[in-house]
Amino acid sequence: LPCQWSRRMETFHRLKQFDAYPKTLEDFRVKTCGGAVVTIVSGLIMLMLFISELHYYLSKEVHQELYVDKSRGDKLKINIDVVFPYMPCAYLSIDAMDVAGEQQLDVEHNLLKQRLNKDGTPVTSEAEKHEMAPKEEEEVFDPSKLDPDRCESCYGAESEDFQCCNSCDDVREAYRRRGWAFKNPDTIEQCKREGFSQKMQEQKDEGCQVYGFLEVNKVAGNFHFAPGKSFQQSHVHVHDLQSFGMDNINMTHHIKHLSFGKDYPGIFNPLDGTSIVAQQASMMFQYFVKIVPTVYVQLDGEVVKTNQFSVTRHEKVANGLIGDQGLPGVFVLYELSPMMVKLTEKQRSFTHFLTGVCAIIGGVFTVAGLIDCLLYHSARAIQKKIELGKAS
Repeated sequence: LPCQWSRRMETFHRLKQFDAYPKTLEDFRVKTCGGAVVTIVSGLIMLMLFISELHYYLSKEVHQELYVDKSRGDKLKINIDVVFPYMPCAYLSIDAMDVAGEQQLDVEHNLLKQRLNKDGTPVTSEAEKHEMAPKEEEEVFDPSKLDPDRCESCYGAESEDFQCCNSCDDVREAYRRRGWAFKNPDTIEQCKREGFSQKMQEQKDEGCQVYGFLEVNKVAGNFHFAPGKSFQQSHVHVHDLQSFGMDNINMTHHIKHLSFGKDYPGIFNPLDGTSIVAQQASMMFQYFVKIVPTVYVQLDGEVVKTNQFSVTRHEKVANGLIGDQGLPGVFVLYELSPMMVKLTEKQRSFTHFLTGVCAIIGGVFTVAGLIDCLLYHSARAIQKKIELGKAS
């Protein structure tokens, strides 16, 4: 038994040689105020860095991949919220065209127009086509009093599929299909009956907010906001500006939101919050947009198909009556990139988090020890010099 005990003691003695943290007796330890300050400061620094590292670990890591876009037959959803403070809703047309030949004229089915006062407040509670309230002396026009089986004239714009024009809008549509300019509504009985000119006149000092979405083919194209009814003339897209003085078209606009698809965490839409003031009348604003198809894969496996985009802006004075200088309005011309970006959310590595925490604790502890040692020995050296000075 004594031999076994001595062997164990010898083994423990050899094991102690590997101790990298030798202990000193409590009696030989000196605690100082400087050491206490260094300890408190280093502890606070460790806590702050630990919280930062924990926040980084809990955040999602997004991996990016780039590959060729092979999707076919998709639609492009365009989300719009634009305010025109000096362009009445009755004057404003929204048209969308693409290079595939699909053309949506005067888009309204997915977009709402909200009439605005000069101070930017809504004129009506609902965003819709507002029927102007007649004056007390005027007789209220009631469409139900008219013969439902009537067939009124289109004033020479009749076609095989458009024989009757029973309202002012029908006449305007017939003219548009013919490619004719709708010059004088006061000569059209339907427009006189519905008070078309009075509506246009009463809204002339208002603004308009256009919001909603429209869907187009996923090919290059454009959509634009411009005054006047749009129509085709010799296969060319034109707007009827006869009812406008070319000196009073103010295309000042504020883009609250413009995006191409759904939002995802971290998306940046460069045109959001953009305000442009027209320095002159009849200005043409062009936004050249480069769209990058994007797929965002969330942690739970949900896939969001959307688009990112970059944009450049160009503006000039446009006068459609002189040469080919363009049309007053706001034009967004977009192209699609052949490359697609895939963004995938992933959880950060726990071992990386542990490594970072250990590095923080070890690094701060070591640096704090060096600072404490420097302060302690500096204080002792100064104290010795003071004592020697007194002795001499």
